[in-house]
Amino acid sequence: MELVRGVHNIRDRHRGCVLTIGNFDGVHLGHVAVLNGLIADAKRLGLPSTVMLFEPQPQEFFAKNNAPARLTRLRDKLTLLKKIGIERVICIQFNATFAKLAPEYFVDVILHQKLGVKALTVGDDFKFGINRSGDFNLLQQLGEKLNISVQNTASFRQQNSRVSSTAIRKSLENADFAAAQQMLGHSYSISGRVIHGWKKGRELGFPTANIALKRQVSPLHGVFAVSVATANGILRGVANIGCKPTLNGKTTLLEVHLFDFSGDLYGKFISVEIVKKLRDEQKFDTLAHLISQIQADVKIAKQCFI
Repeated sequence: MELVRGVHNIRDRHRGCVLTIGNFDGVHLGHVAVLNGLIADAKRLGLPSTVMLFEPQPQEFFAKNNAPARLTRLRDKLTLLKKIGIERVICIQFNATFAKLAPEYFVDVILHQKLGVKALTVGDDFKFGINRSGDFNLLQQLGEKLNISVQNTASFRQQNSRVSSTAIRKSLENADFAAAQQMLGHSYSISGRVIHGWKKGRELGFPTANIALKRQVSPLHGVFAVSVATANGILRGVANIGCKPTLNGKTTLLEVHLFDFSGDLYGKFISVEIVKKLRDEQKFDTLAHLISQIQADVKIAKQCFI
């Protein structure tokens, strides 16, 4: 799968494609249904299946910390799109300049002139251009003039309910990971490279592998039993997602204590599957109380894998 970062990196060889546009947060089964249709259309027309997405996601740009919690980071999203069979991803930097583009410019210059889109699939609630002034009807009108076939995505339904990123966030918030997995089509996990932290876990007797979440809002907070995929295989552990209030932390971080592990994971890429929520994050009066609680968390988490 080819990744094109930014409009400025679109080349003549990228002209001619079948395109869909969206956040594709979580790349859930609703997205998969749309993407499979896109791939079928692309094969029929003999053109590459292409996804356009944005970093940051538009709501993150406008709402900052009030934006919905992101389910997947860009790297995980790209991995899932590649697995489905998408041939090309156009990743647009969503900034003030892009947000001010006229709808007509976006369609004529970017979609038509630069990408040569022949068929376009978006949701019927799709908004684009300055002040979200463009909508699906305008897109169809502009597409007709430029010989771009525009169709809307049909809602994918499962057990009589619409599969959506919002519904998945709600399931994660309620610690219903089975429901989230059913809608995602895969278990919920968080991936990233292990970074150096404060080393406080080591001082407390519970060394951790830390991942910076690099998102403005996390869909999960608390302490969890986790299964961790590493280059050396699957490991089990207990994880905290939060800002370490007992230690007066400010930044949300994923910290994983791996059972019976003493190796070095710094700089290594790991994937942390959330198995079960044990409790909410809380602030303790003393480090002794914190250590006692971590010991209890480890004991309970180990029971999840028996």
